[in-house]
Amino acid sequence: MASLKTWAKAMRLPFLTATAVPVILGSAIAWQQGFPFGWLLFAVTLLGVSFAHLGTNLANDYYDHKSGNDEANTTPTPFSGGSRVIQDGLIKAESVRNVSFTFFVLALAAMAWLYGETRYIVLVIIGIAGGLIGFFYTAPPLKLGYRGFGELLTGVCFGPLVVMGSYAVHSGAVDRVSLLASVPVGLLIGLVLYVNEFPDYDADRSVGKKTAVVLLGKREAMGAYHNLLFFTYGFAAIFIVVGLLPLFALLVFLTLPLAIRAFLASRRYIREGEDLRALLPANASTIMLHLSFGLLLSLSFVLDRLL
Repeated sequence: MASLKTWAKAMRLPFLTATAVPVILGSAIAWQQGFPFGWLLFAVTLLGVSFAHLGTNLANDYYDHKSGNDEANTTPTPFSGGSRVIQDGLIKAESVRNVSFTFFVLALAAMAWLYGETRYIVLVIIGIAGGLIGFFYTAPPLKLGYRGFGELLTGVCFGPLVVMGSYAVHSGAVDRVSLLASVPVGLLIGLVLYVNEFPDYDADRSVGKKTAVVLLGKREAMGAYHNLLFFTYGFAAIFIVVGLLPLFALLVFLTLPLAIRAFLASRRYIREGEDLRALLPANASTIMLHLSFGLLLSLSFVLDRLL
């Protein structure tokens, strides 16, 4: 039987920051607008979305194994190439699949409880949409991540869907503030996936997995990564100027050093013969950028109500 440490590796627990940030943001927006904050509702929402995320991670490991994608990957890094627990013989593929299904069932149970407590049908719609996208990201017959939709759908799920869903848990509806505030957060988590795809280029191409990096080629894809990295701040600035985000949202610009570090490291990777060691700081910085940007944006809504 695999140890808890091995299962933690399979589930890629550190990546749950992608779940926590949009749940916190959606809840903060609702509270800033005067809706009562329910700690139990918040906790069950966070658990439910986390269960769906863990189910997705394990399903991706299983179906990338079945497609031969992870076996073809000879350059795994701490940020890419799957958890490798199947490839290293640490956990049987069928066990990974079964635990994935269990997490999806737990996510469904959390959604059902939230609906029972609130009677907000929008939660069911968002929850089912997110769960289906997560499962069919690599599962046949859709295999969405293999067809050029991976980065977009990741951004949509961990941006608008989770932010608006978390907002709706407290408010009973969605609004344009929760939608637009989710854009930079969704863009950044999409970029986390995007920059993590560069080491997987050869393996993805060999099995016909059409990621953005495969479709564009490494140099063009890196240029797009750089542009989108700084577009995030452009979106934030515009939304602040037109009054859709509070003035305190200027706090997100404190994260610019992380964006610059990611930019310089990723540029060095291309210029220095695609040495994966040069890319690792960009991978780490993009993850930290998403986390810090999202938390500061959430804090801006809290401060706007308090002050």
